[in-house]
Amino acid sequence: EVKLVESGGGSVQSGGSLRLSCTASGFTTRRCLGWFRQAPDREREGVASIDGEGGITYADPAKGRFTISRDGAENMVYLDLNRLEPEDTAIYYCAAAGGAPAYRGGRQYALCGVPVGYWGHGTQVTVSS
Repeated sequence: EVKLVESGGGSVQSGGSLRLSCTASGFTTRRCLGWFRQAPDREREGVASIDGEGGITYADPAKGRFTISRDGAENMVYLDLNRLEPEDTAIYYCAAAGGAPAYRGGRQYALCGVPVGYWGHGTQVTVSS
């Protein structure tokens, strides 16, 4: 069974840091993994992705503040959130590319140019000013 499980969310003050972790299980190949986030009353948006060879892409709000990494041996992906701002408050979702597209809110999302087929349940990040 393919499963993505996030952990590490929480509440911090502006300028603080958090590390999000995602355990990806049930995959037979190294695939593109990444993070999305969704704030209240906003569409889900991409944050960062990392492909099977370690190639990394960041969305503009993440550049210079967030760092994505993966532990290939354990099939885990991490997102280090630094210099957090209240605007970063959202539910953060781990995602994996491949498989049948898994729509969210009627919309298809992609990682590394491939439709997202797997989502975690999300972890809440709250940043207070």
